Amino acid sequence: MPDSVSPSPHQLRALAHPARLRMLGLLRAHGPQTASSLAQQLGLNTGATSYHLRQLAQHGFIEDDPGRGNGRERWWRAKHTSTTVDAEEVSTPQERDQVEAYLQTVVTIYQQQLQRAVEERPLLPAPWRRASTFSDFHHRLTPEHAEQLTAKLEEWLSGLPEDDDPSAARFVVQISAFPYPGAVPPRDDLPEDDLPEDN
Repeated sequence: MPDSVSPSPHQLRALAHPARLRMLGLLRAHGPQTASSLAQQLGLNTGATSYHLRQLAQHGFIEDDPGRGNGRERWWRAKHTSTTVDAEEVSTPQERDQVEAYLQTVVTIYQQQLQRAVEERPLLPAPWRRASTFSDFHHRLTPEHAEQLTAKLEEWLSGLPEDDDPSAARFVVQISAFPYPGAVPPRDDLPEDDLPEDN
């Protein structure tokens, strides 16, 4: 399976839907599944799940898994391990809106995962509670230094080997790195309609 996919703004339209993005995440995390198994995990009906899966396949994110199943139900698998979006590649307001819609969906799902992790934390064994952290760090950086920081974090995390120990479990590290809201003035070439309103 290829490591990453860099979808076009048009392809991102298929992911700007919470259910589809969660389905893709489940297929990447847990391997091939059927519409029925995904529907049960997401609390959806099988018909709606099948529709969303077909949309993901049409836009190149998932595919049939011909090595599974008995012909009665279709199995799906992810085509890539991750999605990489370069917001600087957009050239029209419509494409920008598609990228922003996708990012809003990603943030919503991250928030849901964090909330569930906090709720389940008291149930975890002590070693997993100690391994978990909810922290933020503030630094004064140039754009170049900030870009180097995020690149190094992603490179290091991408290179971590998978543990084969029976005690191992899927462990999530979410990276959200950005200028503190309001700390950087808007760029000069923004249309007036896109400028933030004065409070």
